[in-house]
Parts: sequence; C-alpha cells; structure tokens
Amino acid sequence: MVRFFYSLLLSCLLVACQSGEQNTVMHQLCHRLFPQHASSFQFELLQDSLKTDYFTLSSQSGKICIQGNNYNSMAVGLNYYLKNYCHTHVSWYASDSIVMPKELPLVDTPVSRQAKCDNRFFLNYCTFGYTMPYWKWQDWERLIDWMALNGVTMPLAITGQESIWYKVWIEMGLSDEEVRAYFTGPAHLPWHRMSNVDYWQSPLPKAWLVQQEELQKRILAREREFNMTPVMPAFAGHVPAELKKIYPDAKIYTMSQWGGFDEQYRSHFIDPMDSLYSVIQKCFLEEQTKIYGTDHIYGIDPFNEVDSPNWNEEFLSNVSKKIYESLHSVDPEAQWLQMTWMFYYAKDKWTPSRIKSFLRAVPQDKLILLDYYCDHTEIWKKTEGYYGQPYIWCYLGNFGGNTMLAGNLNDTDEKIHKVLAEGGQNVHGLGVTLEAFDVNPMMYEFVFDQAWEGVQPTHEWIATWAKCRGGQQCPAVLNAWKELYEKIYIAPSICGQAVLMNARPQLEGVQGWNTFPEYKYKNKDLWTIWGSLLQAGSIEQPGHAFDVVNVGRQVLGNLFSDYRAQFTACCKRKDVKGAQEWAQRMDDLLLDVDRLLACSPLFSIGKWIQDARDCGMTEEEKNYYEENARCILTIWGQKDTQLNDYANRGWAGLTKGFYRERWKRFTDSVLAAMKAHRSFDVKKFHKDITDFEYEWTLQHEGFPVSSGEDAVKVANELRNKYQNDFR
Repeated sequence: MVRFFYSLLLSCLLVACQSGEQNTVMHQLCHRLFPQHASSFQFELLQDSLKTDYFTLSSQSGKICIQGNNYNSMAVGLNYYLKNYCHTHVSWYASDSIVMPKELPLVDTPVSRQAKCDNRFFLNYCTFGYTMPYWKWQDWERLIDWMALNGVTMPLAITGQESIWYKVWIEMGLSDEEVRAYFTGPAHLPWHRMSNVDYWQSPLPKAWLVQQEELQKRILAREREFNMTPVMPAFAGHVPAELKKIYPDAKIYTMSQWGGFDEQYRSHFIDPMDSLYSVIQKCFLEEQTKIYGTDHIYGIDPFNEVDSPNWNEEFLSNVSKKIYESLHSVDPEAQWLQMTWMFYYAKDKWTPSRIKSFLRAVPQDKLILLDYYCDHTEIWKKTEGYYGQPYIWCYLGNFGGNTMLAGNLNDTDEKIHKVLAEGGQNVHGLGVTLEAFDVNPMMYEFVFDQAWEGVQPTHEWIATWAKCRGGQQCPAVLNAWKELYEKIYIAPSICGQAVLMNARPQLEGVQGWNTFPEYKYKNKDLWTIWGSLLQAGSIEQPGHAFDVVNVGRQVLGNLFSDYRAQFTACCKRKDVKGAQEWAQRMDDLLLDVDRLLACSPLFSIGKWIQDARDCGMTEEEKNYYEENARCILTIWGQKDTQLNDYANRGWAGLTKGFYRERWKRFTDSVLAAMKAHRSFDVKKFHKDITDFEYEWTLQHEGFPVSSGEDAVKVANELRNKYQNDFR
C-alpha cells in the first residue's frame, strides 16, 4: 500500500512538473508572438502509447485548448489555429509584425491531426552563408519560433563550431595565427566547413569565435525546448595544411580545385584510415559535447563538390566505415547524417556501385541521408531507395538566394505523396534544404504541412495561404494567389536563376551559368496578377506588402530583357538615337526597380551590411565584415571566378549601386563605340567591369534599411508608368 501511494505521488509530481514546463515553453512562445492574446491559450501535454507526433485543437471555457504529445506538436497545432481560424501568418523574419484579430475565433468542432513522419529536417550548410552569417539572437529567436510552428524536428545547427575547432587545433600544436588564418570570412564558412575552400578572407577575428559560441548556446537551448534534435557537426576529415608539419607521417591529401580559387586556397583531407583521424574526431566531439551538449546526430560530408582522393570502391567503403567507427567509439548512440548532393553534383563519378559501397559500409540505420534536391532529381529512385539506409526527402527550391519566382506546388505535392507511399520502410522524413531565405516562402511551409495527415488539397491550401496574405480583406488577393499557383508557380527552381538586370552586361545572352533569366510563363499574366494584388491597397498584413514588392520586382525585372533586346536591335542597325533612347529606358527601369525594392527591409542590402558591421568591435573589424558581406553577394571570391554573381539577388542598393552601374557603363561604352564608328571592345570592357566589381566590395557606402515609402503607392506609380509595355 505504501509503495502504491508513493508511486501515485511520484506520478502526480511528474505530471505537475511537465505541465508547468509546457506552460512555460508554450506560453512564452505566445508572449513572444502575440502577448495580447497569450492568456487565451491553454496547453496540455498528453502521454499515451502513440509514438507518432499529434495534436488536438478545441475550445474550452472560452480558451483555445491545444493538446499534443510534445511541445513541437503543440506548436504545430497553434500554427494550424493561427492560419486556419485567425488567418494569421507568422513569417521567419523578426522584422515582420504579427497581425491577430481583436477577438479570437472559437473552434466549433475539435480538430485532431497526426504526423505522417516524425522527422522534419530544415536548413542547408549554405543558408548559414547566404542568409544567416551575421544574424543576432533576435533573428534566430524568430526563426526557431517559425521552425516550431512548422514542425521542424531536425534543424541543422552548425553555428559556433569554429570556436571548438580553434581549441582542437591549438591543442594539436597549431598557433593562434595559423588557426584563424585557416578559417575563412564568416559568410564563406559553410564552404570551409564542407572542405571546399580554406584561408579566404582570413584571419577570422578572435572576437567572432566568442560571439558565435555564445549564440550557439542560445540557439541549441531554444531548439531543444521545442523537442528538436539539433544536427551538430563532427569531424569529416578536413584539416589545416599546417598539420602536416606537426604530423609529417599523417596521410593528408590536397583536395581538388573548387570554385575557381587559386592553389593557395585548396583544402586538405586526412585519410580516415590514418590513426590520427580518430584522435581528431575524439578531441572535437569531446570538446563540442562539453560546450554544447549532444543530441547524438552529427552532420558529416567528406566529399561535397570535391573529388575523393581515390575512386576505388574498397577505398570508399573504408572511408565511410572508418568515419562511422570514429563516431561510435566516442558516442555509442551516434547517428551520422549526410547530404547526398554529391551524388547529384558528381553523378558521372558517383556511380551506383560506388554509392552502394560507400553506404553499405555503415551499419543499418546509423547513416541518415538527405535526398537534397528532390524538386528536381530524386536520388532515392536511382539507388534502390539508398540501398536500405534511411533517407529524408528534401525540397531545395533556392540557390544562393536568387530572387526569382520559382516552384511547383502540384509537382511537389505529387512527389511527396509518392515517396511516402512507395519510397519504402526506410523513408525517414521530409525536409527543406534551401540555400537561402528567398522570395518563395510558401513553398517551404507547403512542404512541412505535407508531413501531417489531413492537409488540404493544394488549391485549398493556396487559398488559405492567400487569406493569411490579405485575401481575407480583399477577394482580389485570393484571385491573385490562385493565378500565381496556376500560371506562375509551374516550374522548379534551377541553379543560377535571376533576372537579366542582375547579369553581367552584354548585347545578347548571358555570360556563364550564374544568371539565367528565362521563365516558363507569360509576363503579361504576372503583370495582371500584380494589378490584382494592388487592388487591396495598403492593408495591415505585412505579407501583402512583401508580395506586392516581390511580384513587382519580378515582372519589371522580366521586362528588362525586352528592353535589352530593343537596345541590341538598335545597335545592330547602327541606330544611335534609338540605342540612346533604349539605354535611358534600361537605366530608368533599374532605378525604378531599386525604388520599389527599397520599400521593404526584406529586399534591401541595408540590413545585410548593417548586421555585418555590427559584428565588429573596431572600425577595422567592421570594415572587414562589410567586405565579406559585399563579396559573397557579388564576386563571391577572387576576381572573375566561376562563382561570380552566383548569390546575386534583387535587393535595393545592390540594384542601384552595382547592377545599374554595370549596365550604365556598358551602354555608355557601346554608344561611345557607335558614335566613333568603331567596334565595341569586349575584352577591355570585361577587364574594366571586373575591376569595378572588385572595387565595389571594398567600399563602405552606407545603405538605408528601407526608404520608408509605401510599397503599394510606389507600385501603383510604376504600373501607371509601364502599362504601355503590357498592352
């Protein structure tokens, strides 16, 4: 009897403790997002035999009651209520306000939803360079709230790893100068982490290491509060070249050239069969666990966009086997997570038999694979479902932050249904692997909604999205999104997409593969859709202003291709006056697009530069961070490399100060050659523009975060100005 009452008391204390904890976690989330309504929500953590994530939603005694098996599921339930009852959208940007109704709608009929898959992965190594390198806690706090609301359970968590590596390399005998010079500038760290490039824009300031370590502690603590399992890094084999001086017998390879960088920036890889490999793994994991804790899942990507030192199948098998063994020897619960981008990127080298040798050498269920670019190519179909290893179907959707309307809701819906039905028992979940936050946020929320049962048919889902973007107040917005879904979002994102105004100037076509301006729809349709959005006027929803700028940027950016064609036609027939007129129209269009973009802080380079400079403790450091921030969006690396313009985006300040300047110099040079009756010197212009691009990255001109102009007002002015181009 005593034992019974003791057990009962213990159970009550446990439930009370958990109830208090969930109230703190969930009510703090509500207080952050909509403090005026936080007391109107009641949360209850349920415990039963169901292993699958689920939530229930109902109204009880005038409160919105959300129950679930964990905090992550309850956050999804909260988001379901916000979108479907309040028509409220919570974006991933901290600067976006959250508009709630004055009185909360009741839930007339209880709602219950269960997850189709409990693993929902989010982020990409590249996102930490193209979007988040200079983020502060307030940016991360909103993003983690967004992740919880959208049910993310496995976020990539690689911030602050350089402070761990600094300690490891110092312990192994390298000097402070050698270690910090081995790192790259902050925005380029993802490619350093993936063994692509070393030493670029170094040394990394020591203050950066301290800042990022503290930031990572806060990130991990909040993610774990929401029952997420952060994916932290482990040792993949990437080492400083200087390590060879200390360990001359170590088997260290110089990796293949990457991104057009010079020899001095090549990375180095230690053979996992070398005994030193396991020593480094142990040092890193023990130090990382001491500082950040562990969730027993580690991201390791040994050959991303670089060649294996040996393509022999036995070598590849031994590499993966030894990597896993080095993990397991330190953490017996360890699971290795790897992206399979390399199988797509180097498909001529990663043959099915080599892939099989690499994957099968790791014990079953200890290697989780991210099928990285399923919106374009599903590797699971080409590898017999990854030969039995668990894999996550991922939607990429964006390269480098290119601001181009792209995506296909119907195709994505079909593929997800198919993989969940036919992908085998080893389908481990769904994921989003975007390279940067961009102009198509609904594509990513759509993917995460597919992880739950009872999701609306796609045409209904887009209608709900439209209501959250202002359609509840204006039927024309509902129609605009219906048209966007049916006519514009009809093709997946591809690498290098961007409007022509962002490209290096030339008379026809584009230079290289980094700025591909073609689209699959009629620009006149997009022009009509823009008009529908504008019928709503300046409404309170922040998403509406975003959409007005976003669609306007695209439709006017597409128009630039027509203007360039007219300019080129005049040049070919030696019509100087006509060429001058079209050159002026091109210039005016660039300035007008910049003005429209400047209405939104989310389409301005101002915050990007400001955040970068804020990382610095001294003026020298501030200038260093700004150069790094300017570089990655434009020349990317060294002068005139193959990555030039890869991360280009339609942002105010960048459009006016960089893209417009390139085009103006081009049209001025072409016109000068025409007037002098001489050929346009393409080689000289290429050299001049390359010099200009590099010099631009060294400037310290300030950019406003936004102009303060009303986006709808400016957009209406521009529609009136350019309406003749669409008749």
